[in-house]
Amino acid sequence: MRILLFLVALLAAVAAHAQSNLEISTPAIEQLKHAMAVRHGQLKPFYESGAVGLARDGSIVLRDPNAVPLAQRQAANGLVAAENADRASLYRELAHANGNPAWEADIRTIFGQRWIDRAPAGWWVQNATGIWQQKK
Repeated sequence: MRILLFLVALLAAVAAHAQSNLEISTPAIEQLKHAMAVRHGQLKPFYESGAVGLARDGSIVLRDPNAVPLAQRQAANGLVAAENADRASLYRELAHANGNPAWEADIRTIFGQRWIDRAPAGWWVQNATGIWQQKK
């Protein structure tokens, strides 16, 4: 009987999560998306050079600081930090807008895979085992 109750609860949780709306919009979400879109133009050269990569946890990483000229390294670190702060806020806002803050980690994982799937060939991404590889 306990196993049956556990399975019912598990299926209910999966069904509820499947109903989450990752395209939901609130003023806070729109503001974060706008800031990230503006910043993307500044980050793009770092993605293309391989200095910055997309991590599987939904964040970005300055994976090769030597690919960034020393004079630009502080700015690159600042962009990465700002992007990661906005991404964390976006995942949190999406979970709250869906009425379930506990979904934040799942939303982060989903978006991490989305960012990697949508990255152009040549960008560096982290695979499922945490190894960095250039996307083909």
